[in-house]
Amino acid sequence: MNVLILAAHPDDEVLGCGGTMARLAAEGHRVGVAILGQGAASRFAPGSPQAAAEVAALQDKSREAAAVLGAAEVLHFGLPDNRFDSLDLLDVVKIVEGVAERLAPEMVYVQHGGDLNVDHAVTFRAALTAFRPLPGSPVRALFAYEVASSTEWAFGQFAPAFAPDTFVDVAATLDRKLAALAAYEGELRPFPHPRSERAVRAQAEWRGAAAGLAAAEAFATVWRRM
Repeated sequence: MNVLILAAHPDDEVLGCGGTMARLAAEGHRVGVAILGQGAASRFAPGSPQAAAEVAALQDKSREAAAVLGAAEVLHFGLPDNRFDSLDLLDVVKIVEGVAERLAPEMVYVQHGGDLNVDHAVTFRAALTAFRPLPGSPVRALFAYEVASSTEWAFGQFAPAFAPDTFVDVAATLDRKLAALAAYEGELRPFPHPRSERAVRAQAEWRGAAAGLAAAEAFATVWRRM
């Protein structure tokens, strides 16, 4: 099965479903990652050498993380960091449709539409448009994942609130998720920040406990056909 992990920024893919990616890859599925945005470039002046260096570094880190998790390829599109709302939605949709044509996914994971980060919301909306359940489409399911320090910090104020209904057992791959996350060392924060190694592990254990598992990643089903 071809699986697509769609993310707005480098590290979102690992935070949201790194354990699931590793599990799917280990089971023999082909996992592709598409990252729409630059990442942390908004911390620097647009077009500055520092911003360009940060974008290049994050792309390298995303490939390192993908190798740890067993993903087959990582695609980058360089959309402006934290400025997706300045783009025409159609342009973002066209990018995602191009990814769909290239990777022909049967299962798609995208970050949740009610997140605090505007780039996450636009990415979700573009995915919802690009992956409509049209006749003949190979896509059988679209799931939304949570991203630490974005999903929970929306506090359910942006519809839809994240309400997981699918839990993937990642007890065997949680350490690989954390190893992949370590590739993004510049994006990690000290505990109790949600984007710390300790908090990410605790989140997996809490989601696992909700489903009777030692560790899990949680997803909200957007649509699925059997």
